Amino acid sequence: MANIKVPKSELKKVVKNEEELIEKIDLMGTPVEGVDENDIEIQILPNRSDCLSVQGFLRAFKAYAGKEIGLKKYKVNQGDKDYRVIIDKSVGEVRPYTACAIVKGLKFDDERIKEIIDMQEKLHTTLGRGRKKAAIGIYPLEKIKLPIRFEARKPEDIKFQPLEMPQEMNGLQILQRHPTGREYAHLLEGKGKFPVFVDASGKILSMPPIINSHDTGKVGEKTDSVFVECSGFDFNVLNKILNIIVTSLAEMGGKIYSMELDYGKKEITPNLEAEKMKISLDNVNKLIGLDLKEKDLEKLLPKMGYDYSKGKVAIPAWRADVLHEVDIIEDIAIAYGYDKLVPEIPKVATIGEESEESKVSAKIEEILVGLGLIETSSFHLIRPEEAVKGKTSDDDKIELENSKSEYKLLRNNLLIPGMRILSENKDNEYPQKIFEIGKVFIRDKRGETDTGIKEFNHLFIASTPGNFTEIKQILDYLFKMLNMKYELKEGHNNNLIEGRTGIICANGSSVGIIGEVHPGTLRDWNIKLPVSVIEINLDLLMKS
Repeated sequence: MANIKVPKSELKKVVKNEEELIEKIDLMGTPVEGVDENDIEIQILPNRSDCLSVQGFLRAFKAYAGKEIGLKKYKVNQGDKDYRVIIDKSVGEVRPYTACAIVKGLKFDDERIKEIIDMQEKLHTTLGRGRKKAAIGIYPLEKIKLPIRFEARKPEDIKFQPLEMPQEMNGLQILQRHPTGREYAHLLEGKGKFPVFVDASGKILSMPPIINSHDTGKVGEKTDSVFVECSGFDFNVLNKILNIIVTSLAEMGGKIYSMELDYGKKEITPNLEAEKMKISLDNVNKLIGLDLKEKDLEKLLPKMGYDYSKGKVAIPAWRADVLHEVDIIEDIAIAYGYDKLVPEIPKVATIGEESEESKVSAKIEEILVGLGLIETSSFHLIRPEEAVKGKTSDDDKIELENSKSEYKLLRNNLLIPGMRILSENKDNEYPQKIFEIGKVFIRDKRGETDTGIKEFNHLFIASTPGNFTEIKQILDYLFKMLNMKYELKEGHNNNLIEGRTGIICANGSSVGIIGEVHPGTLRDWNIKLPVSVIEINLDLLMKS
C-alpha cells in the first residue's frame, strides 16, 4: 500500500462539496487517510497501481464521479527511425527485458518533478517489488542521442557520474559508495556483468536497477521531452508500468511516441490497445447478490473506466490488476456502491465445525511455533526458472494456459517456494527456521480425477544453518507431540545430498523426505549457508 497527496483544488473541480467528496473517494475503494488545507491524503491499495500518481487517480475519480466516464483514449504517435532501443544478448542473464517510450511537449516545474519522482518510487516499491521485478528510468531527451543500446558490461568497464555524486565511478564503486547503490546492491550480487543503457554517442544513461547518470539522467525545469524505460524480468509487467507512466505524463499535457525494441525480433512499445475480456451477467449477479440487467452493466462499467458492449469489457492498458472476470465484477460492485448492498441472512441453516484436516494443521502450527520456527505463506504458483532450479521434470510441470504474470507453473512441492524465501532473506539474521503448510499439485497420471491434477496438503520445514541431526530432532519432537511413530529409510532426492537423505515412513507407507540440501542446489538459489529440510504429505500421513 502507498499514500498519495492530491490537491484539494483539483478534486473539488469534480465534486464541490467536501463532505460528499471524501465519501466518494472512500467508496471508490481508496480510503482517505487525512485532510489538510491544501491536500487530501489517499491510501492506494495494491490493486490500483494506476492510481499511484496524482494524474492517474484524478482520471479514475473523474470516471467514478460520472464526469469523464468510459475508457479514455490516448494517441500514440509513431517515432522516427532513430526511436529505437537495441537489446544486446548480454543482458539475458542479468535483466533481460525493457519497455520504452518517449513523451514530448511537457512543462516541468519543481512540483511536477516531485510528482514524477514520487510516482516512480511508488511503482518501484509496489509493482516493481523493490526494483527486483522492475526498475524505471526517466531521462531528459535533450541530453540523449538516439538510438539507445541496452547491454551488460563488466563492472570495471562501467564508468559514469551517478546521480547527485561529484565524481565518476565504476560499477562496483557505485554499489559500495553510493547510498542508493548500497541499498540495492543485493539485486546485482553474484552477477559477472551489470546492465547499462547507453546512447548513440556512447554516454551511459544509467545502470539499472541502481542509479541514473547525473549528466543524462536528471530531469530539470527546462526539460520538455523525456525518454522513459522500464527494465526487468517480465515483459508484460514492464509494459503495464510503462503504460501507467506515459498516460500519467499524457495527463500532464505530454504527447506519447512509440519506440521500436530490437530483440532480434521487433516489439513496439507502449501498447495502449485495450484488452477485451468476456463477462457473464449470471456470474456478476451470483457473486454480488443482485439482479442486474445488461443495461445496468452499460452504465456501471464506464464509471470504473471500462468500455462495455454485448458481454465484452474493454480493459484499460494501464490496469495491471485485472487478471480475471472476478476483478471486473469487483469494480461493478464498487460502481454500484457498497453502501447500497443490503446484507441477507442465508435461507439454509448450517452448523459449522472445524475439519479434522484443520485441527491437525493447527496442532502442527502450535508445535512448530513453540520450537521457535516462523510460519511462512507462499504462492501456489512458481516461475519456470524456479522449476529448473528445483530440478522439476517436464512431465511433472503443470503450466497455466494464460498466466498474466511471471508465475506460470503450479508448484508440485514446497521445497521450491521454501528455497525462494531463504534466498530472498539470505542477508537477514541467522539462524533462520521456517515452516509452511500448504497445497501442492501433482499431475494425475492414472486418470483418477476430472481435472487431471491431484491436490495434497504438505508440510515443509527448513533450518539454516542446519544439518541432518538438527532437522531430525525437529521431526522426532513433531511426531512425539502428534502421538505418532515413524521410521527412516535411505532415500534419494535430486535436491538433497546423497547419503544424508531419508524417506519418512509411517505404518509402512512413504509420507515424506528429510535431508540436507545439496551444495549445487544452494548455489542455484544463491544461498550461502547449509540448509536442512523436511517435507511431509499430510494427507498421506493422516491415512497411514
